[in-house]
This record gives sequence, C-alpha cells and structure tokens, in this order.
Amino acid sequence: MIPFSVLDLAPVVEGSSVRQALDAARDLAGHAERLGYQRYWLAEHHNMPGIASAATAVVIAHVAAGTRTIRVGSGGVMLPNHAPLVIAEQFGTLESLFPGRIDLGLGRAPGTDQLTARALRRGQPNSADTFPHDVAELQRYFRPTVPGQAVQAVPGAGLSLPIWLLGSSLYSAQLAAVLGLPFAFASHFAPADLDEALVVYRTNFQPAGAGGKPYAMAAIGVFAAETDREAAQLFTSVQQSFANLRRGTPGLLPRPVASMDGHWSSAERAGVGQAFREAVVGSPATIRRGLEAFIARTRVDELMVTAAIYDHPARVRSFELVAQARDSLAG
Repeated sequence: MIPFSVLDLAPVVEGSSVRQALDAARDLAGHAERLGYQRYWLAEHHNMPGIASAATAVVIAHVAAGTRTIRVGSGGVMLPNHAPLVIAEQFGTLESLFPGRIDLGLGRAPGTDQLTARALRRGQPNSADTFPHDVAELQRYFRPTVPGQAVQAVPGAGLSLPIWLLGSSLYSAQLAAVLGLPFAFASHFAPADLDEALVVYRTNFQPAGAGGKPYAMAAIGVFAAETDREAAQLFTSVQQSFANLRRGTPGLLPRPVASMDGHWSSAERAGVGQAFREAVVGSPATIRRGLEAFIARTRVDELMVTAAIYDHPARVRSFELVAQARDSLAG
C-alpha cells in the first residue's frame, strides 16, 4: 500500500483559541506518527480567522518538536509572499534543528485575498509571475556554496532538503515535471484538473538527477466515523465553513449540525459539492471503498488526507479509522 500522510490547517474551532488549535495540531501529529503516517504538512493561509498556520515555519517547528520520526513540512509555503532567501533560511534552520525530517512544499497562489496579498508584498508586483525563477533561486540556496558566492543561506547552504511543488492546475504539474520535482495536487478543495494534471506531470517529467522518477501525491478530505450518518454530521463543519468563505465571511470552524438544510442556498450547495467532490465521508467500510477507488483511479504514489473536524477526539478517531482502512487495503 502507498504511504498515507496528513495535511493540517490547524483549524481554530468556535469556542476555542489559536493556542488550542496549535496544541491540537501538535497532538494530532503525535497520533499520526504512532499510526504510521508518512508526513505531516501545514498550510500557509492569511487573514483567515479559522486557520492558525499563517506563520507556517513557526508552526512546523512547534509540531516537529512534539514528534520524533514523522516528516513535517509545508503544504505549502506560498512562495510569492516571500523572498526565496528568507524561505531558505527558515527551512535551513528547521532542517538543522530536525535533520532528515523537514519537507518544503511550495505553492504559487497567495493563500489569501488580494487585499491581504498586497499587504504581504508591501506594494510589490504579483511575484506569481516569477514563480519558476524564484523556485530556481531557492534551490540554489540549498546547494553547497561556491567560491565568490556573494549571497548564501545560513543555515541552508549544502543541506539536503526535499522540495515539492504544489498546485491545483496544469501549470504547476507542468513546472514540476520540467524541474524534475515531486508534485502534490490540491484535490481536497480544487479537484477539477486532478486527472489531467497527473497525466501532464507523468508524461512530461524530466529527471533532475540520475534515477529520478515522477512522484505524485494527491490530497483529499476524508471524514471517518463509526457510521455513515455520524461521519456526514462531522463533515458539516467544513461544509458550513466553505459556504461562509464563498460568501466572503470566513470565520472559526463551526460546530457540526444534524443537517445542512437551511444553512446554504442551492448554489452554495452545488459549489461546495464541486469543491469536495473527491472527499470520502463515512463508516470504515465506506472509507475503505472510497480510498481504494481513488487510489486505483489516480495511481498516486502517496495519499495526503485532511479533515477539519470540530471535536478534537473525533478528529483523532477519524485518522485512526483511515489508518485502519489503509492497513486493510495493504493486507
């Protein structure tokens, strides 16, 4: 069976605090490590009251310090928001503190609204246009320094740090292929181009070194509970949250409701349904069938699972049930 990993946005739930969200992320990472998940990634988002992972490198340090073996990284750092040298120094520091355990996933989007993106960039033009150049610059900072090199990342230079490209489009798939980098697709909220992007990536992959092969990962939402009905109720927190985001009123992760009837319009229901069409929601048997079908269809090399669930013990239990499904598929 392929490796399973975890994507976390450190959700801040109604009635709690950012500190509780960050501690919950660290606790969940410990459970993920015990359950045999491959890696634990955190995502950069800004101006989102319900997401506590904006300072992604800092949160990675918090999580890595509470675990021992699981890989911890970014899924991702939004490179247009940062100078490549700053990211090289941050992740060089993380790799120095937690050697052999840090991943650097890079995204091309700002991870926020346009007004906040302008605040992050302090009036600089949209550097998404220079994304390929910035990725190449970042890669150079991790190579050993050469005589006469005027600017170097300290720490960072000479460290072996895996770099991934993340995306939800054919552009990201093509760039990852050209650069010979592993690729992760954000099908947990933007699944439209998933199948085509995987074909583009695999078809156009150019090895960056001897023996390099394409390595594709996809992220999906998986909400597991003892029964289909209970899992569907857990899922309503994300459905409400996404509907609120579409309305332009993002907030804390809401409590689950018995039914979404009356909580969204028909258009919002269709939009949320489209965004989460790859999500697997249900009992252990339902989860097993859904995961098996998704892996067989996409042939991904690794699956990244995400689930923003209001109740922390229920969230931990969901990842336990997913790990059991993984193990049953392997058997």
